[in-house]
Amino acid sequence: MIFWCSLFLVCYSYIGYGILLYIVIKLRRFFIEPRPATDGPPFTPEVTLMVAAYNEEGFIREKIANTLSLNYPAGKVQIIFVTDGSSDDTNNIIRSYPQITLLYEPERKGKTMAVNRAMKFVKTPFVVFSDANTLLNKDVLICLMRHFQDERTGAVAGEKKILVAEQAEAEGAGEGMYWKYESLLKKWDAELYSVMGAAGELFAVRTSLYEDIPADTILDDFMISFGINKKGYKVAYAPDAYAQETPSASLEDEYKRKVRISAGGFQSMSRLLELLNFFRYPKITWQYVSHRVSRWTVAPICLLLALLTNIILCVYGAPLVYWFILLMQVLFYGMAFVGYVLARKQVKSKLFYIPFYFVFMNVAVYQGFGRFLRKKQSAVWDRSQRQLTAG
Repeated sequence: MIFWCSLFLVCYSYIGYGILLYIVIKLRRFFIEPRPATDGPPFTPEVTLMVAAYNEEGFIREKIANTLSLNYPAGKVQIIFVTDGSSDDTNNIIRSYPQITLLYEPERKGKTMAVNRAMKFVKTPFVVFSDANTLLNKDVLICLMRHFQDERTGAVAGEKKILVAEQAEAEGAGEGMYWKYESLLKKWDAELYSVMGAAGELFAVRTSLYEDIPADTILDDFMISFGINKKGYKVAYAPDAYAQETPSASLEDEYKRKVRISAGGFQSMSRLLELLNFFRYPKITWQYVSHRVSRWTVAPICLLLALLTNIILCVYGAPLVYWFILLMQVLFYGMAFVGYVLARKQVKSKLFYIPFYFVFMNVAVYQGFGRFLRKKQSAVWDRSQRQLTAG
């Protein structure tokens, strides 16, 4: 029983939920014709674009040039860069652009505190958050703002794209594949009701709905977007508004990032326990549990249980089907190990990077949980090293 339950929960967390969600959406489309977000007149309100940066002198000029080139009515965009704690030439570079409001304090308190402080300077009804190491498409603001024509929309999540070159490392290709699947789930989540957590690379909120979040928050974007859900608003999805970034520069950098996200996930779940109450939040509990909670809690545990119980059953003379499943598991983890070895050697393999990246993510969950229990994960983030170019 433990074996089959574990196998089912793993499959449901990563594949089954997507299939079931797709079926539910198909049924909904049959009875209710979806209304495109592009309906109605153009919507171009005043908006603030906020970028939190820390020691980004190597990329900040490119980020600024990209920001200033965005297509939006003149005079309707306020640009704020908050760079608390930066000790390189980032501030001097930003000061050379009078169109940008620079907010800087010498003490480094983390991104959460920097954003909380910067929000006091926002005078527009909408604010768009973007990471300093990403580049946005030219119509990004127009694509995000059109969703706010629906008064039920409290936030809009943009698309995250990983730029992977032909010669990319295994972890880069794996990261890109993972985000393609996540983007598909976001599209379906949003069509049913709401995106389950916006990515910090690009998302927009109604300024009136923003509330300061605790200074020790690790995943500020996650807490902000679900805070909006708790107020009764949905988070829409704008796949035509996207932020592009290159993969992590190394396996170690990507692993460090995954561990931090996992620790932040456990912290966030501990602070969002009320979302587990279906009777209080009937619109989002199923989506939240299936897409987020199960990925961070049930699936990693069940992966280990499925393997251990499978071995025990085979040792004690289980039917042939159990030996076949065990062989498949051993083969899968063997391919993951080969993928790891190739990744260490900076060799890309389309056959091995998917099992490698899958195991890679789940191992990071265990370490992230340990950091959460020991309160070892600081909210003061370290810059993740990224590949300098995608091609």
